[in-house]
Amino acid sequence: MQLNTKSIKSHFEKSMDKYDENAIVQMDSAEKLTFALTQFTNKFENVLELGCGTGILTQKLALGLSFSYYYANDLVEKSKNYVSNIIPENTFLHGNAIKIKTTKKMDLIISNAMFQWFSNLEDIINHCKSLLNKDGILAFSTFGVENFSELKDLSGLSLNYLTKEQIENILKKDFDILHIEEYTYTLEFNNPLELLAHMKNTGVNSLTSKTWTVKEVKNFCEKYLQKYESVKLTYNPIIVIAKAK
Repeated sequence: MQLNTKSIKSHFEKSMDKYDENAIVQMDSAEKLTFALTQFTNKFENVLELGCGTGILTQKLALGLSFSYYYANDLVEKSKNYVSNIIPENTFLHGNAIKIKTTKKMDLIISNAMFQWFSNLEDIINHCKSLLNKDGILAFSTFGVENFSELKDLSGLSLNYLTKEQIENILKKDFDILHIEEYTYTLEFNNPLELLAHMKNTGVNSLTSKTWTVKEVKNFCEKYLQKYESVKLTYNPIIVIAKAK
């Protein structure tokens, strides 16, 4: 699927006010990512967070890491306000993560629940490698092939999710993999409309730039109830900690 950066930015910007109360899985993956990282080290000179959003991961890192300089990036410029409330002394880099440049090399590049939005994972990983010091750490969470399986089954909408093994193969060229884990997290809803509202409030309606009509929403809800006994949405997070060779 080809993704429109402007559409992604617009949807996430609109969802920010309700994001944290709906981003249950993203909070869980941020916690697991931070914990996995700190099992190896928690001391860094220069840290860059990609896709900082409303600061869900930023809060975990502010508490769990020791660092001298914090750089934060997001497509949405308003993210700067969220990050600055958590880490007042930061350098905010606005724009597409794959295009940003830093004046110095990073010791840690970290990102939560964002890498899946890149149509080619290898490209963003290569860009991160170019920004890292030798032996620098790349830590990120993304999602595997079972992610949103119900949505894909009923609507055909899906990102280019990769298996854990495919992610490992991409990383092996330039990184030593210190930790990789995969799990599923299922959210349950009272009805399909609640499920769609959840996706809207976490910016995931960026999967398509087209707004569904009332008829399309009605058809989706009917198909969902016909196929599944309960209303659920499957997430498939993958947590990665890797060291640059």
